[in-house]
Amino acid sequence: MPAYIIANLQDAAPHPEIADYIEQLPGTFRPYGGRYLVHVTSHEVLEGSWAGSVVMIGFPGVAEARAWWDSPAYRGIAPLRSRHIKGDIILIEGVPEGYDPSGAVQALREALRAE
Repeated sequence: MPAYIIANLQDAAPHPEIADYIEQLPGTFRPYGGRYLVHVTSHEVLEGSWAGSVVMIGFPGVAEARAWWDSPAYRGIAPLRSRHIKGDIILIEGVPEGYDPSGAVQALREALRAE
């Protein structure tokens, strides 16, 4: 199943190291099958709040995403970002093609009946 790295980045201050990070980043995730799905595009908050920018990188699976995150290539450039941009980054597994949530609904209804 696909996996995604999603970053909600705030307070990005312009800095030469940020430019270096953005320039080098794709070369670190491409060997793991990663590709940009979203990169600091505009967004509309439909509910709640969401400050900052969004970056989303897709991978073939969790193993590839984790391997990229832990790779020496990425770990080597990560400080270029973390020194200048605050944010939250998550790794999340996607659902398969044609996913049907009926199994999740059934489990929820069973749990409610058990109460």
